[in-house]
Amino acid sequence: MKPAQVLQAAYDDPEEVERLRSRLAVRAERAGLLDVAYRTVESPLGTLLLAATRAGVVRVAFASEDHDAVLARLAAELSPRVLCAPGRLERAARELGQYFEGRRRAFDVPLDLSLARGFRRDVLGELAAIPYGATQSYAELARAAGKPAAVRAAASACAQNPLPLFVPCHRVVKSDGSAGEYRGGAAAKRELLALERA
Repeated sequence: MKPAQVLQAAYDDPEEVERLRSRLAVRAERAGLLDVAYRTVESPLGTLLLAATRAGVVRVAFASEDHDAVLARLAAELSPRVLCAPGRLERAARELGQYFEGRRRAFDVPLDLSLARGFRRDVLGELAAIPYGATQSYAELARAAGKPAAVRAAASACAQNPLPLFVPCHRVVKSDGSAGEYRGGAAAKRELLALERA
């Protein structure tokens, strides 16, 4: 068999493709060539894309965001050295699973907030302080972040949160108590709020 035929036969075998992918990820990690690792996980909200730098989880994306487009943005904004390497995200995936099972109320994985800057980053810091099962209005969030008049900017920071779930923007609601918008969709936000009330 010619080398090209051997390679084609390997690509026709999904298990062999996965083994090759895994070996590539391990070698890239050891050589310091893996800047952004990613994997997908199944959840009650659909398939989630998780991405991490060496500093920590940097992005969580819902299926509605188009995972390929998210990976392309990560390559443009952080580094083109992006590779499917599930091992780096094993702990994050495990903690998310525990959260969805109702066995975890806070996350311990390190987070990389490099995709958020300025006031948006301040807002993310305040989101982390909202307790499990509690909610806060956008106006209260703006006040907590030090800019009481910046309610729309606080809402925009929630809408652009690169780390939904880990940084709980779903706990921010409108002043009238209604759920409001969410990066993963209004139904996902209601589901998360219901999960935390249970």
